[in-house]
Amino acid sequence: MDKIRFLALGGLDEDGKNMSVIEINDEIYVVDAGLKYPQTDQLGVEIVIPDLSYLKKNKKRVKAIFITHGHDDVMGALPYLVKEVNAPVYATPLIALMIEDLFKENKVKNAHIHKIKRNSRFKIGERRFVAFGLTHSIPDTFGIAIDTDQGYVVHSSEFIIDFDVRNQGFMCDVANISELGKKGVFLLTAESVASKRQGFTSPNHRITKRIERVFEETNERILVTLYEQNIYRLIEVIETAQKFKRKVFFYGEKQRRLMKHLERLNYYHMPKGLEIKPEQFNNDIKDVVVIVSDIGPSVFNKMGRIAMGEDQLVEVNENDHVIVASPVVPGTEAVAGAMINELYKDGVKVMSLNYKDVMPMHASVEDLKMMIALLKPKYYVPVKGEYQNLVANASVAVDMGISAGNIVILDNGQVAEFDEGRLKATSEILKLEDMLIDGKDHLDTSGLVLRDRQTLATDGSIIVGMVINNKTKEILGGPDVQSRGVIYLKDADNIMKEVGVILEQTILKLVEKHKYDNVTARNEARDVIAKYIYKQTGKRPMILPVIIEIHI
Repeated sequence: MDKIRFLALGGLDEDGKNMSVIEINDEIYVVDAGLKYPQTDQLGVEIVIPDLSYLKKNKKRVKAIFITHGHDDVMGALPYLVKEVNAPVYATPLIALMIEDLFKENKVKNAHIHKIKRNSRFKIGERRFVAFGLTHSIPDTFGIAIDTDQGYVVHSSEFIIDFDVRNQGFMCDVANISELGKKGVFLLTAESVASKRQGFTSPNHRITKRIERVFEETNERILVTLYEQNIYRLIEVIETAQKFKRKVFFYGEKQRRLMKHLERLNYYHMPKGLEIKPEQFNNDIKDVVVIVSDIGPSVFNKMGRIAMGEDQLVEVNENDHVIVASPVVPGTEAVAGAMINELYKDGVKVMSLNYKDVMPMHASVEDLKMMIALLKPKYYVPVKGEYQNLVANASVAVDMGISAGNIVILDNGQVAEFDEGRLKATSEILKLEDMLIDGKDHLDTSGLVLRDRQTLATDGSIIVGMVINNKTKEILGGPDVQSRGVIYLKDADNIMKEVGVILEQTILKLVEKHKYDNVTARNEARDVIAKYIYKQTGKRPMILPVIIEIHI
């Protein structure tokens, strides 16, 4: 019988950074490769991605990477993954186009992207797969089912059950899902983000009725902030603008590109004459909806620049109305709050939608029950969400008749192993370290860079330099001491002079003992200076001794 293993490299007990690994015998299939945004104390870090070392170590076994939809929390880490593991990427047409754009931005070359259709069957090697369509906030979302001799292993991606969908790109393929259940599902992994929310998500995910109030109340200009990958919400805004006879201006090149992708695939066509092109736009046009879009915290930064008068194209005035239709997600709280504060300073009218007002398009309790009822899995693994949500998801599965012994709640890196059709007892846990990426794509898994930045931010730095003769070790210049963010005392000059003396004495002492070398001198001076500064100030700044040796 097939030996099956499941583990997550990200997405468990956290919001974002989703990446699952399904192993069948010697084959590895990766489902999603997402990022998350850092907490405010992660200085200089722009995104956080999963630890890729396990996949890098086993890259020859990786047969495919499936990207189930086009959101950053499931595809944002893909450029970093394919640079380490150049396995073929499988995605539906819209998501494939978005991946191509993502690869261009990140200079990824020689990647292999295979386009698959929702509600299709295909093979990779001798292994059979089924892709089934799901309703989510972006078209072409799909779940994946992998055929094994014990039944299907199914990853249900992110979804809601909504029978009032008219756009084919958003439709959930209930018939295909039900067929999988009839054939037999061995293992189902299902999202947990909204598993504590009772009822169905639909129709509470729609924003049309809420934003119509603003359109009815004003003839002035309306600005709307949106996450650019939330196509369902974007279409709602466009259709509302059309209903109230307003033009639409997309303030975001990526958003315009995404609209072209939708038109190319016949998922959505902009009504003729509705869009204002960038060269036609000016701030005096009143009957327009300005859609300010971007990803993650960038959308709040973008609107914040507009609010502070720092944007070169769009300006706000006190007659404007702003609809914040991009609810705050973890890692964006501070920048979102600052943006809203600036808007109020400008005197504009602000409507801010949150997740209490409008539900995100994730499976609530009844959506999960419907999926479980259709698939009838033997084993069940809650994924995607904080631990409390994983537990709530497990409770839903118990309510649906799945034995508690067949429900597995995991941590990132923890392995669930199935052999001979049964869950095996295993204590295997991979040691994982988040990969922290700054604006220059520098990766830091150890946290050393982050700790250095924290030190600089809180305790400052001291640089002390000296020039010596390379041969005689005679001091030719210095000491020169520079400090930033360390000392604001009357005796600061005396303290800095003593720092220079410490470096000088350290060099002379080592030379006298015939034990001098550059590295040793710098290390010893650093230790003595650090103790002295802490005693004098109570701070632990970063100490950087510099000894320049000149050949004379």
